[in-house]
Amino acid sequence: MVKFLDLASQYQSIKPEIDAAIFSVIQESAFVGGKYLNQFEAEFSTYVEVSNTVGVGNGTDALEIAIEAANLPLGSEIIVPANSFIASSEAVTRSGHKVVFADVDPRNYTLSIESVKKMLTQKTAAIMAVHLYGHPCDMDALQEIADKHKLFLLEDCAQAHGALYKGRPVGSIGDAGTFSFYPGKNLGAYGDGGAITTQNEEFAKKARMIANHGRIEKYDHVFEGRNSRLDGIQAAILGVKLKYIESWTKKRIDIANYYLKNLEGINEIITPKREEWARQVYHLFVIQCDDRDNLRKFLGEKGVSTGVHYPIPLPKLKAYEYIEQEECTFSNTSGASLLSLPIGEHMTTDQAEYVVKCIKEYYDL
Repeated sequence: MVKFLDLASQYQSIKPEIDAAIFSVIQESAFVGGKYLNQFEAEFSTYVEVSNTVGVGNGTDALEIAIEAANLPLGSEIIVPANSFIASSEAVTRSGHKVVFADVDPRNYTLSIESVKKMLTQKTAAIMAVHLYGHPCDMDALQEIADKHKLFLLEDCAQAHGALYKGRPVGSIGDAGTFSFYPGKNLGAYGDGGAITTQNEEFAKKARMIANHGRIEKYDHVFEGRNSRLDGIQAAILGVKLKYIESWTKKRIDIANYYLKNLEGINEIITPKREEWARQVYHLFVIQCDDRDNLRKFLGEKGVSTGVHYPIPLPKLKAYEYIEQEECTFSNTSGASLLSLPIGEHMTTDQAEYVVKCIKEYYDL
């Protein structure tokens, strides 16, 4: 068996530290706010190389709160990649704005710069740069567009903890970044969790107030906010895991390099491209193949677990029927060909070798 994800084995590898961290929070009753949250926010700020981290309830909340804190005119258009999880787009519409889908690069799966330019209108107020599958977007090109048109540039880093763009951590480049700590992420909690990162002190203060009922001090509510907090237990768990993320990321990259080298030359599949300026952290390793469903079934029969991210492009979801946008050529046609191979710190080279062997067997190579 080659598991797609193995959180149990990850826990076993750091069990004493995790158990001690959870026990400390319970013993000190530091469930909401307090030193464990403060410590993680400070450590994560150092890791992402920003001056501010605001812990929130989950990655979707992080997006919504960041959009609200940007104070965009109501009904603004925000450009979002058509190939992403729905959290990227629903955060826009649930914040009172209009989502506009742009296509993605067919090899690295991040925002197509040319498509973004085509989607610009007088109502465009922001661009959401989703670092999908762990590969950074072309941030220089997006920043140039944002500066020229005075747009808010938001980084969705939900799948990209530790990814680098030209040596700079994602989440530190745009006006703000958002992270998800959903359990299956490269840096995952044992429940929901998220964070907003920024270099802007005023933006961080506004985001923190929105997440805490519009206040900084207890009962001093400056405006109506919401309740979205990263709790103490999750913060303590993430603080332990943060110490290991670099070694875990190296294992992911090693497995990805093995795939890239040993799947090369199989004409029936297309492997993901890693740009020379990118540190791709491989939250997912996504290939393209015309007979995706048959290959996936074959691998499953061989004990290899796979995933599909994403089977339906966002513009094709029933939730967005009202938009009737057909311009995203690759995204609108790729849903039937994308296949995510198992990858993670739980895997060994022998397991990666077995995955490649099965794929070659399927194609009779």
